[in-house]
Amino acid sequence: MGIGVSLILIAAGAILTWAVDATVSGVSVHAVGVILMVVGAVGLAISLVFWSSWGPGVPGNRRRTTTTIDEAPPPGY
Repeated sequence: MGIGVSLILIAAGAILTWAVDATVSGVSVHAVGVILMVVGAVGLAISLVFWSSWGPGVPGNRRRTTTTIDEAPPPGY
């Protein structure tokens, strides 16, 4: 789940929780909204953790290049 899907789930959950006044038999619309917000928040947190671990500016995530010269310099140096 990406950041965009997480934000959509949070927004849909907030709308169901605070903006909808409908009643449905057997289903609590407010509970569904809270569940969507929680799932969206967890997905957003996980996405940000994985996104930051793959980013180029994270310390410890840079490759080091080591160059070694095995032969002696040519004569005349």
